[in-house]
Amino acid sequence: MKTRKGVLIAGVLLAVVLSALPERSRAETTLEMAYMPIVPCSQLFVIQGMGWAKDAGINLELTRFSNGPAIVQAIASGKMDMMCFGIGPAMVTRAKGIELKVIGAGIVEQIAVIAQGDLVKYFDQQSTSAAALQAFTKDKGRKPKIASFPKGSVPDTVTRHWILRSMGMSLDDVELIGMGASQVQQALLSRSVDAAGILEPILTIVESKLAGAKVVARADEMMPGQPGSTIAAREKIIAKHRDALVKYMELHIKATKLLIEEPEKAAPYVAEFVAKGLIDVATIQKSLQSPSSNFRSDPAGILEQTAYMAKFQKSEKIKTKVSTDGLFDLTIYTDAARNVGN
Repeated sequence: MKTRKGVLIAGVLLAVVLSALPERSRAETTLEMAYMPIVPCSQLFVIQGMGWAKDAGINLELTRFSNGPAIVQAIASGKMDMMCFGIGPAMVTRAKGIELKVIGAGIVEQIAVIAQGDLVKYFDQQSTSAAALQAFTKDKGRKPKIASFPKGSVPDTVTRHWILRSMGMSLDDVELIGMGASQVQQALLSRSVDAAGILEPILTIVESKLAGAKVVARADEMMPGQPGSTIAAREKIIAKHRDALVKYMELHIKATKLLIEEPEKAAPYVAEFVAKGLIDVATIQKSLQSPSSNFRSDPAGILEQTAYMAKFQKSEKIKTKVSTDGLFDLTIYTDAARNVGN
């Protein structure tokens, strides 16, 4: 009898404790999320760094990747619920028959070309980018070495568009080398490559650390309106945890606003994820205010340019399989924007 009474009392106490907990603490949703340590994923870093996800009842289990194609491989193997990666890898994932939806935009016009060493002089001397590359090849007796992310990624696709469409050149006119983010940065700093079609914070870091390094082409010259990073989720996660994803997008909108209006507040959190204390916060803040950091949230704003990018990838056989069919779910953002009053 005493035992039964003790159990009853314990049950009552437990109920009291649970009732005292905030609703979100009692209904926490755990989501495995892939990301890259780049400025285009800054909203995620702000959300996690400021503890907003936890406060909203979302437990993000983050996994770091060096590039988008590596995330695609992880998704194909059954890993990850959500991801912050480029629109290019998102289209590749969809083409593989993997049920995934883009639910939010992250950034647009994020890619630029940064050159170092003698190549900078040719860009300063010539009237066009094509003329600069051609003059360099003629004088040096070799093709310019241009680094980017692996084939099919957004930086690689935009860099190829710059070479093929913007300048009317051939890929045979340059040596295009695909590699991960840290490798691109190191290749520039060690002067192993002449240039890179790349994004922040690599652009700002290289300009600040390498004498003579200079951005020689911006997004409007390479592929105007280029879509960049996105927030995506598996369809089964949308079906199971839609409310949590709407909450996450509310935070994403909030983080985008902070990045645009108060980058100094966001910079320490971005620095923690991107640089792990190796790069000072001032440099990271500068990268957040760069012409290549155009933060966005609404996925509807990248529909047209995503279709254009897909068409380009197919026509140039950059990726034989990319798909925009059923790629976007705009309703999650719409509900989130309504909730935050946007």
